[in-house]
Amino acid sequence: MSCTNRKIDQLRLQIPRFACEPGCHDCCGPVTASAEELARLPVKSIAEHDAALAEYNCVHLGPQGCEVYAQRPLICRLFGTTASLPCPRGRGPEQPTGPAVEARVHRLIATTRQRLV
Repeated sequence: MSCTNRKIDQLRLQIPRFACEPGCHDCCGPVTASAEELARLPVKSIAEHDAALAEYNCVHLGPQGCEVYAQRPLICRLFGTTASLPCPRGRGPEQPTGPAVEARVHRLIATTRQRLV
C-alpha cells in the first residue's frame, strides 16, 4: 500500500459521519480526487463524465444518491463536517471534523495530482 493510500485511510477514519437528508444531493457536484482515490472508484466513460458535467453533477451520482459512498473521495467526506464546507441543509455530525484533520486533508489534496471525478 502506498504512503498516500495509508494517509487517505487514516484521514477517512478521522472524519465523522452523519446522516444526510434523504434525497438531498446538494453537495454532489463535480469534485477532484487523487489518482489513489480514483483507483478505488468504478471507471466511467467519457460520455458519462460529459453528461454528469453538463448537469453539474458528480459522475457517481445515481438516482438513489452516491453510488460510491463507501469509497467517496476525502473532499466529499468533509462536506457537512466543517465550518468551511457546511451542509446547505444544516446537517452535520455531533462533533465536527477537527481543524487539524481538515488541514491535513487540504494539504494532501494540494500535494497530490488531482483529476476531475
